[in-house]
Amino acid sequence: MNKYFVSVILALFSIVGMNAQELKSPNGSFKMVFALENDGTPTYQLFMNNKKIIKKSKLGLDLQKDKKSLLNDFKLVNEVRNTFDETWKPVWGEETAIRNHYNELAITLKQNETERQVIIRFRLFNDGLGFRYEFPEQKNLTYFIVKEERTEFAMTGDHTAFWIPGDYDTQEYDFTESKLTEIRKLFRGAVSENASQKQFSDTGVQTSLMLKTIDGIYMNIHEAALINYSCMHLNLDDKNLVFQSHLTPDAKGNKGYLQAPCVSPWRTIIASSDARAILASRMTLNLNEPCKIEDTSWIKPVKYIGVWWEMITGKSAWAYTDEVPSVQLGVTDFTKVKPNGKHAANTTHVKEHIDFAAKHGFDAVLVEGWNEGWEDWFGHEKDYVFDFVTPYPDFDVKGIHEYAKSKGIKMIMHHETSGSTRNYERHMDKAYQFMKDNGYDAVKSGYVGNILPLGEHHYSQSILNHYQYAIEKAADYEIMVNAHEAVRPTGICRTYPNLIGNESARGTEFQAFGGSKANHTTLLPFTRLIGGPMDYTPGIFEMNISKLNPGNNSHCNATIANQLGLYVVMYSPLQMAADLPENYNRFLDAFQFIKDVPIEWSTSKYLEAEPGYYITSARKDKNSNNWFVGNSNGYNARTSTITLDFLEKGKKYEATIYADASDADYKTNPQAYKISKQKVTHKTKLNLKTAAGGGYAISIIEVK
Repeated sequence: MNKYFVSVILALFSIVGMNAQELKSPNGSFKMVFALENDGTPTYQLFMNNKKIIKKSKLGLDLQKDKKSLLNDFKLVNEVRNTFDETWKPVWGEETAIRNHYNELAITLKQNETERQVIIRFRLFNDGLGFRYEFPEQKNLTYFIVKEERTEFAMTGDHTAFWIPGDYDTQEYDFTESKLTEIRKLFRGAVSENASQKQFSDTGVQTSLMLKTIDGIYMNIHEAALINYSCMHLNLDDKNLVFQSHLTPDAKGNKGYLQAPCVSPWRTIIASSDARAILASRMTLNLNEPCKIEDTSWIKPVKYIGVWWEMITGKSAWAYTDEVPSVQLGVTDFTKVKPNGKHAANTTHVKEHIDFAAKHGFDAVLVEGWNEGWEDWFGHEKDYVFDFVTPYPDFDVKGIHEYAKSKGIKMIMHHETSGSTRNYERHMDKAYQFMKDNGYDAVKSGYVGNILPLGEHHYSQSILNHYQYAIEKAADYEIMVNAHEAVRPTGICRTYPNLIGNESARGTEFQAFGGSKANHTTLLPFTRLIGGPMDYTPGIFEMNISKLNPGNNSHCNATIANQLGLYVVMYSPLQMAADLPENYNRFLDAFQFIKDVPIEWSTSKYLEAEPGYYITSARKDKNSNNWFVGNSNGYNARTSTITLDFLEKGKKYEATIYADASDADYKTNPQAYKISKQKVTHKTKLNLKTAAGGGYAISIIEVK
């Protein structure tokens, strides 16, 4: 007994000895321990409910062309502690108020040989840890180049991971569920073809990385406030089970160019024994700066349809003609060529979409393929590829603007850059002004293909600076941005809420490119959506793509009820009904939910969740007492059991339930659904069967 007691004392001393600093979360559930090793290497550990969830992990940066990197030989010269507690109101979001409550420890380190100073700032919340590197102004560290960031996340065991391959240019992969030690053998099979891609290691994965330990602890590793830095991936040492940060390089192989004073992005670890708490965490947003846009009245959530899915499926085309193999902007005369008859972005067709949007209460219509240049836009690494202001002969910009305005419909602009960032910046002011002149308040931008300048990557520092420049420039014109193929979000939408959406993951379009895994949308809220909303473009009702294009045998791996549930599960202030109007006209009773579901929420609850298997979310309308529930189910049919105890006591409601039919299946019978109504209160319990690849949606309307 005495021997055991002594060993415990010694173990504790090794953790919190003379050179260690402790930080606890406000509620005491988390504890972070910082310490310097004998050689002056900074380290940290993380505990949750007295259980170690991150083993001793090293911190530091390796510098390029520098006599001594920022890895060791440090001494602690100062520590500052702080407690912060505020409640702030987002411009849009999953709730109308967010609490930002943390305890902070700022450790100032001085390197003995160089006398350089680095601050490592830790913030411990009740849902996890954020930390970053800060480089104060000093004569011995001014301009420096990052060779690699050496931040470690040392795992306590061979956890289950839900991962996509680490890649400098794309996140558009299906997720793989495996043990950490299985990543290497599964890696190549997890890589699918993409327009631009570059993997760096057979054990490299992307953030946001979702993990589950053998004893049921859920962890999420990501980053927050990624500005003027390169995107972080994680490279696993699969013998020691240690993840190390791996930054995206530029064309020269460098990982970052910094000028002090400056800071790194936050490295984040969200953890809980309840998967629902991961979904409920707002830590990523809280680690970003408050809104920098003074007047946000012009930023409004949008529900829209578009001339898009028919091009994605191959039914229609972006290009105006098949006669021009090479476009020269300002030289090629499209009035003198033969139209291909498949160009979807024509005035008549767009007006049909405007009519449909107006009839069914949508806010806006997106049109792709309206502007000259689509004949040779892809695969040529073409610099001067679009000018973003010149329409094809069959697209009447002024006429469509006037027609949409008369119907109370906004138009959403589309700017495909084809990866030519320099060309986009060359035209940006003129393009944004063109938008304002013609009634476009929002733009969907795209970065398909390899990045220009050649050698750069979608997630390298200079290209991330381009995305940020586009957001800030758009704010000057009061324009909302929905960037596709850009870097995955890291909560910057708090600071610049005109970043109303991103793609930056495998979206619905891949259902027309061979399909996505049936459990894909049970993972996106645990991964990609941790950093911000996704323009996922749900709402597909016709799953057999060959019915739109006989040459495309793809299948959308979902049921109609699943697609409805996504409008609640996949939070976004930018919600598209992606299918063709004629397919909605076939199922108007199911389409009613898409029409009814709000896009602004006051409260969000997560009723049940297991990454890769199911998610059920409930959200309260920002402008009424009505609630909406959505479920997305994975590969295994199951019964979802929920209690409506979030409803206000003493009030009565009518629930309209859009559920999978008993014989529904995402493969064999995806359009089988049933709609029922019943009176409900806060005491009501529901048992709803969900099919494989299925789900459900519920509108709960207060009865007055």
